[in-house]
Amino acid sequence: MPGRFITLEGGEGAGKSTQAALLAERLGGLGIAVVRTREPGGSPGAEIVRDIVLSGLAKPFGPQAETLLFAAARRDHLESLIKPALSAGKWVICDRFIDSTRVYQGILGQAGRALVHVLERITVGDAMPDLTVILDLPADIGLARARDRRGGDAPDRFEGEDLGFHQRLNAAFREIAAEEPGRCVVIDADRPAEAVGADIWAKVAERFRLARAPAPTSAGELT
Repeated sequence: MPGRFITLEGGEGAGKSTQAALLAERLGGLGIAVVRTREPGGSPGAEIVRDIVLSGLAKPFGPQAETLLFAAARRDHLESLIKPALSAGKWVICDRFIDSTRVYQGILGQAGRALVHVLERITVGDAMPDLTVILDLPADIGLARARDRRGGDAPDRFEGEDLGFHQRLNAAFREIAAEEPGRCVVIDADRPAEAVGADIWAKVAERFRLARAPAPTSAGELT
């Protein structure tokens, strides 16, 4: 069976990491080798960029500079991890990918869609996801989850944006899904993790014609 590339997208606190873990467990139950990863990050070089961007150190240099950093991290991630895994027949599940850049930097971050499109063509090329799951959760609920998750720690570069920003972010993800229905599916994430995971699995099994797999043993923490 060839490798497949699945990405999970959505706002802060939508449950992407939790659902990535549940999906990986279901696929593993069918004997499928799975690699879980994330963006920004996922490879040694990209993790360095992640720390720079999420700390806010790059923000003073402007949205274009941040976008260039994300592109450099993505290129390293693809070449170091994602493409080799897919070539080996493994399935890759990635927490965030191109759509986060399109939304955070291209639409809301004022870097411009044209710049994001050019960088995407250069860094990603034809290494597009086979399926993108967009977890749709009201922004206020997602921000509350993110706040609970980090405890007393300060919000990162993007969690610290105001509620209006996150509401526009969710709308932008839904817009992408409407523009690319062949690649994207939208899942209501304002439900228990097990119910959300069951819907995701139904979409994955239908898309890739998979047999039933045992339900995951634990939903874990919503992230």
